[in-house]
Amino acid sequence: MFRIFISLLLISLTTLVSSCSAGVSGLQSYVNTSQGYEFLYPNGWIPVDVKNASPGVDVVFRDLIERGENLSVIISDAPSDVALEDLGTPTDVGYRFFKAVNNNPDLNRETDFLTAESRQVNDKTYYLLEYEVETPDQPARHNIATVVVSRGKLFTFNLSTTEKRWNQVKDTFEVAAKSFTVR
Repeated sequence: MFRIFISLLLISLTTLVSSCSAGVSGLQSYVNTSQGYEFLYPNGWIPVDVKNASPGVDVVFRDLIERGENLSVIISDAPSDVALEDLGTPTDVGYRFFKAVNNNPDLNRETDFLTAESRQVNDKTYYLLEYEVETPDQPARHNIATVVVSRGKLFTFNLSTTEKRWNQVKDTFEVAAKSFTVR
């Protein structure tokens, strides 16, 4: 009798917890064994040819229907003895990056830094940065990025959508951004 009660209690709690959560589903896994990283990305997104992309762009995906939604992984060289924490706090790194973008007249865009946080996964530190981008004659965009240093490389995983769609995709984008890991 006691076992039945405990079983029913566990089933009820599991159902209650899962029905109250904001559950995110519809994500696929991408693994790049040669560069040593992996992440989740939304179903319905397709890879984009990056042969003629900017230096460092390793992979790009975009939504098949909402073509303005995309993700990219950019890999840059970093000194082998530098850890992400050596570059500063998440806020320091975010502000320096966005100051550089805003001061570059070739990019012709204004970036607003929103939030920054740090997390540890195994022996690596990851910074999660959130920002908005405004460019002339285009809708405002909302981005979320994960930054990590590993094996003498700086990895940047970035997801982007229009500001108008941000509230609809926010949970999925946050799960995807937090799923990015390197070895």
